[in-house]
Amino acid sequence: MQEPTIQYVAAALFAIALIHTFAAKQFERLSHRFPRHAGLFHLLGEVEVVFGFWAIVLVLAMALLVGGQEALGYAESRNYTEPLFVFVVMVVAASRPVLATVMSGVNTIARLVPLPTPMATAWLGLAAVPLLGSLVTEPAAMTIAALMLAPQIFRPQVPEAVKYFALGVLFVNVSIGGTLTSYAAPPVLMVATTWQWDSAFMLATFGWKAAVAVVVNATVATFVLRRHLPAASAAAGHATGAPVPATVAATHLVLLAGIVLFAHHPVAFLGLFLMFLGFTQAYERHQSPLIIKEALLVGFFLAGLVVLGGMQRWWLEPVVSGLEPLALFFGALGLTAITDNAALTYLGSLIANISDQSKYMLVAGAVAGGGLTVIANAPNPAGVALLKRGFSDETIGAGGLLLGALGPTIVAAAAFMLL
Repeated sequence: MQEPTIQYVAAALFAIALIHTFAAKQFERLSHRFPRHAGLFHLLGEVEVVFGFWAIVLVLAMALLVGGQEALGYAESRNYTEPLFVFVVMVVAASRPVLATVMSGVNTIARLVPLPTPMATAWLGLAAVPLLGSLVTEPAAMTIAALMLAPQIFRPQVPEAVKYFALGVLFVNVSIGGTLTSYAAPPVLMVATTWQWDSAFMLATFGWKAAVAVVVNATVATFVLRRHLPAASAAAGHATGAPVPATVAATHLVLLAGIVLFAHHPVAFLGLFLMFLGFTQAYERHQSPLIIKEALLVGFFLAGLVVLGGMQRWWLEPVVSGLEPLALFFGALGLTAITDNAALTYLGSLIANISDQSKYMLVAGAVAGGGLTVIANAPNPAGVALLKRGFSDETIGAGGLLLGALGPTIVAAAAFMLL
């Protein structure tokens, strides 16, 4: 698939998909203005559908230009492990026993903190849970944090500007909060083996700086939110109801740990997921409805990004390889907003004789910019899918997210550059 015509078509469709992402909210509004075609506009207004839709268009265009076998061969050559993993970990992490366990721990800590409980809970959701992503992976942290914070922050009564700021903080903190280990953040995982970066190196080089930025961002956001939080701490809806037996919760946590452990082995984590589905069916009385639909949409989004992004190497790699370290940091920060940050660092890992300083700058820029857009970091679509109902028209505007994430992104960038 190195033919120039195909590459140009793929780049054009990628650009159209980006524009579509920013225009998704407008399609949702059109669905209200033209009810006769509301179904079509509503479909086009779903952010999670955008990249999957244009990926299908790309494969069809390939079939017309170079033949069906070649197009199918390209689609089958892509690695869909990450979309599959995000789908599985979203469903498991959002299950009632897991959320009940996390919320129990959060509420216990919140009562010990010398702050009003709603403020303490919001702070923990924006700070502690994203840092927990270094252990349970970023997609799991995003899922847990989104479901925790939805009834507190992402409510119709809260001003839109405040919600977008909180969303930007959440996305940026999750993106940098996974850098305390070498396996939890997708952009770090792409280079860890090639550059021999282990978890000790990540903690000493990136992790503590990320933790400082996470705490600063969460503290500022909690201060801004203080007047908009409910009088009583609102637990996630999945975590309410009768107490979950310890054995059921323990089984869910063990299965989640196994899925995280085998995150790069689809046969293993899909097998554990099937066991999870069987267990939830057997103990249905202790469950809430699983978020299968939301997780599938996120998986579709990421799979589309894999297909479309795989054809962008021809122009991305020369840009990345041609930058000096400082320019590489800001280049990665900007490029992350229009490409998946894991794809960006993967391209960096292919550059021969790249200096240690350039390695640091590339990864630092990629993770710092991970909250600017929906496509910047793999867990972001999960957050959008779980939180969009709290926004007007039940959609999250790309412009609002970009503005909301600017401040937290600057804090993250400053931490990596100055500390």
